[in-house]
Parts: sequence; C-alpha cells; structure tokens
Amino acid sequence: MAYVIAEPCIGTKDTACVDACPVDCIHPRKDEDAFTTDTQLYIDPVECIDCGACVPVCPVSAIFAQDDLPEKWKHFAEINANHYAHSHK
Repeated sequence: MAYVIAEPCIGTKDTACVDACPVDCIHPRKDEDAFTTDTQLYIDPVECIDCGACVPVCPVSAIFAQDDLPEKWKHFAEINANHYAHSHK
C-alpha cells in the first residue's frame, strides 16, 4: 500500500516531502524540468516503501495512505500511478 498525494498539493508543491523521503520516490524535484509544468507532486507507488515520513511534513495535509484516501480524492491514487507508468515498463 503506497502513499498518495491528493488535491491539496495542486498549486502548492511544497517539497518538504521530497526531502523527507528516504527512497527518493516523490517527484518532480525543484531541479527537474517537470517541476514548473506539473501541477502537483507525485509518489511512485512501486518505489514507495510505506514509511510515512512524508505525511507529517506536508504543510497542506495532502498525503494519505492509499487505504485512507478520502472518497472525494480516490482518483488521485490512479493519477499518482499514471505519472510513473511509463518509467516502469
């Protein structure tokens, strides 16, 4: 069960979660081109080790365990996974 970044991140993109992640599974980083074009940050569900380090550092409470995603944001699990779909082929 991976963690998922949901709607509150859109337009915020605070990278405290990127810095807290021990396995570097949250992108885009500030030094990546996609940081300026993507509307939010994403957690790679394959690389995520479910440690939860990102959850308390998010200033907008946008990160949830997949099983705890609020119903209105359930589709963000797919949005996060789709962001990485091309890189795991």
